Amino acid sequence: MTDRAVDRGSASVLVVGVIGLIVALTAGALVLAGAVRASHQARLGADLAVIGAAQQVRDGASAAEACATAARLALANGTSLQACSVSGFEVWVTVAATSSSWPEAATARSRAGPEHAGP
Repeated sequence: MTDRAVDRGSASVLVVGVIGLIVALTAGALVLAGAVRASHQARLGADLAVIGAAQQVRDGASAAEACATAARLALANGTSLQACSVSGFEVWVTVAATSSSWPEAATARSRAGPEHAGP
């Protein structure tokens, strides 16, 4: 047998392997992109929810009213409010955003309120 007869079909195996690698890398990139999108969505949802809640507190609303506003704003931005606390004029919120391609929800925490003076 010649070397040519032994090598017959090896290019097909190589092409299938390269295509498999490209598909695997593409799938991995899509999963990662979904997780990054959820992270950005969580940060945006937290920032908008805490700003809305802080405006309510500034205007004299109770902590419960401010947190209800935060929950509505979080939901309107595709996230869910996980925690909300009000202390004086300072508001903290934690929200979560889910991703269809990642098993864990992305969470973000945000604060709004007056600046603290340094020690």
